[in-house]
Parts: sequence; C-alpha cells; structure tokens
Amino acid sequence: MAVSATRRHFPPTSLFLLLITITSVQSIGVNYGTLGDNLPPPAQVAQFLKDRTTIDRIKIFDVNPDILRAFANTGILVAVTVPNGEIPALTDLAYARRWLAANIEPFYPQTKINYILVGNEILHWGPQNLVDNLVAAMRTLHQALILSGIKDIKITTAHSLGILESSDPPSLAKFRPGWDKGVLAPVLQFHRETKSPFMVNPYPYFGYSPENANFSVFHTNRGVFDKFTKRTYGNMFDMLMDAVYVSMMKLRYGDVDIAVGETGWSALGESFEQPRCSVENAAAYNGGLVRKYNSGRGTPLRPRKKVETYIFGLFNENQKTGPLSERNFGLFRPDFTPVYDIGIMREGVAAPLQPIQRPALPPSAGDGKKWCVPKAGATDAELQANIDYVCSQGVDCHPIQPGGACFDPDNVRAHASFVMNAFYQTEGRHEFNCDFSGSGSITFTDPSTSLYS
Repeated sequence: MAVSATRRHFPPTSLFLLLITITSVQSIGVNYGTLGDNLPPPAQVAQFLKDRTTIDRIKIFDVNPDILRAFANTGILVAVTVPNGEIPALTDLAYARRWLAANIEPFYPQTKINYILVGNEILHWGPQNLVDNLVAAMRTLHQALILSGIKDIKITTAHSLGILESSDPPSLAKFRPGWDKGVLAPVLQFHRETKSPFMVNPYPYFGYSPENANFSVFHTNRGVFDKFTKRTYGNMFDMLMDAVYVSMMKLRYGDVDIAVGETGWSALGESFEQPRCSVENAAAYNGGLVRKYNSGRGTPLRPRKKVETYIFGLFNENQKTGPLSERNFGLFRPDFTPVYDIGIMREGVAAPLQPIQRPALPPSAGDGKKWCVPKAGATDAELQANIDYVCSQGVDCHPIQPGGACFDPDNVRAHASFVMNAFYQTEGRHEFNCDFSGSGSITFTDPSTSLYS
C-alpha cells in the first residue's frame, strides 16, 4: 500500500502523528467513471465523498483536469490513468516530461495524486505494440517524475486476471506462457525497484454461478480446500488474489505488494444475466469486501497483508455500452442516493435497497391498504430529485405530464406523490421502496382523493 511501501524509523514523539496519518488513509477506494450524461459535476462529487462517505481514495480512467482540480485540498488520494494510446510516445523521456508538465504538475501537490497507471489492462486488450512498450513507458515515466522532483507518486498499471492461465486451485496458478517472463517479470522487477504495487482487477462477478453463489458474494459456505497448501477459502475473492500471489512467487517476485485496481458487482442486468445481477448480490459482495478490508485481514496465504482496494464503481453510468449490467455497477445514483448500503456512509444510516425496475401501476394499485407519500418536511428539491430518479428508472411518468390524468394539481408534491407511490407499489411494497433517502413515508390513508380529485 502507498502508506507502507517504504519502511522508515520514526522517533517516539512522532509515533502518535504517524498512527493518525495511517488511520486517515486506510479506507477502501472507488473507481470514478464518467460515462454518463446525468452525472453531477466533479466539485460536488469531491465534496460528497469528503463530507458524507469514508472513501478516501479514488481512481479515474484518464487525467481529467476538472476532476483533478475538484479534488484539490480534499485530502482524498487520486490515482490517474494514462490513456492506452499514449504508451508508445511515453517511452521518450522528453515526451514523458512534457506529459507530466501538462497533466500532473499543474495540480500536484494540492491534489494528492498517489498513482499514475500506465494504461488499463493492456495485456488483455492489446494491441501488441502497446504490450511491447508497456514496461519501457513505465520506466520512462518514473524517470520523468524523479527529474521533476516528484518522489511520492508511484507508477503502476492494472491487469485483468486474463494474465492467469489457471486460478483453481490457487496453489497451481501461474501466469500465461509468453506473458510471464516476457512482460510480467519485467513489470514485477520494476515494482520491486520502485516499491510500487502490482495492480490487478479480480472480478468474482464473472465467475458466479447459482452453484457457487454464496462463495462468490462472501456469504457463509463450506469453503474450497486447496489440498496442496492445506488452506481453505471462504470466498472467491481470496482465492483469486492468492492465485495471483502464487503466480508471482513462481517468478520469484512474492515480495512485491499487490493492489486491487477494480472489483465490483452489477445490481441490475438483462433477463439473461439473472440471477447474478441483483441488488442483493451487489450489496453482499461489496459489503463483504468493505468488512473484509476494514478487518485488516489478508488472504489465506498472506493473512497479514491488507490489500489496497478500489471498488468499481462510484456511479451508475448510463452511457456505457454493452448489456444493462454494464450501466449498473455503481454504488450511487447520479443524485448521490446509495443504490444499497455497504457501510461507507459517515452518518451510518443504512441506505434503502432499490430492486429491479418494472412498469408502473396507477397510484392506488396494489393491495389497497398502504401507499407511499412524501413526508411533510420533504423539500421541493428533494421531491423533484425523487421524480427525476423514478422517471429515469423506466416508470411511466406520462400521467404527471401536461395533459396527463394526474397532471393536476400541477405542483411538485402532488407529482412526487404519484411517482413515489408508483415505484413503491410496483417494486414489491417493501418499506425500503418508500425510503427515498428519508423523504418518503408509508400511509394507510389513500392519498388519491385529496391529490387527484
């Protein structure tokens, strides 16, 4: 991890301050993607993470100047990513220095940049000229940092677990032939020399099946026994991480730290992606990951090695391509309401679980006994946010539009009452379907007579 990559001896008088420093940067991180046309501005995101969550580090997939500027003086660590296409040019020292001068130095050290990732999953996606230039670009960019007088930003790159030929059992894992000695050994040598972490992207999500569901999402299960190491694995995340570690040991680089650049779970998917994609599975996996991280436990083969981890991702991103699941990996919706609770909110209040969206029913539909209405103290801004959210989730909001059956009375509270109840009735009539970040409440009195008459 960044705070322990270099061992130093401190005088007793500074020990207390050291402990405070380490504690303050030991929270789990998150990937901040921006492929959405409804996402809040970076300044709001930075303030939200600082004030409302325990997240103290982010990773972005570019060097977005607006994000780097927004996170200045927040104390939140920021890992940035060099676009893949820049890799060949970064093998030239003069170009690398110009790249730093344009993309890093204007924001550093006000923005606490801790890592520069040279590309993302290069071995997985290619093309070959990027693979061939990866290590040289990492070394040249590191040299450029030193020449610029910057010594506390580490260079790394993130790898998909496609670098492994096998992972089950972990004791028999190894890197793919050709990549092992040709690319990964030089990468690991660089990490050893610079005390930077080898970063991987493990996704138990992709290994999920109904048969191993509990093992995938940190639920109680029998575990998987590795007869060669005599270790029992209680979850797939640990098994994948030890498979990486064993593969590193086979190249004699077991001393290099490992970090997790991405891992996460989608809360919603197409019908063919079920039952894997659900709020329950996403909450169980990411919540289990946070609990494991906060406990300080490592893996069965490295029980005392706490692994720096970045969850994917911060927001649901509505412009990502591919199936529906790709747009629903976020911990938060664009209005900052949690998709589910994993214990990262500072106020410690459990967030409502929001299940899969379905077509809306009329406001009085359902069992005829309970309705969801705005709380008396809910502000118009809160209620408008509820309207925007529900209408973005596939609920039919035509009745509250001009000419619609429920357009009158034309005010935010009446319209919010319609859509909040429509969401509540169609999503299962659970209390958490009417939470709306504390702005909704259940009533046993049919509100339609006063709202829509």
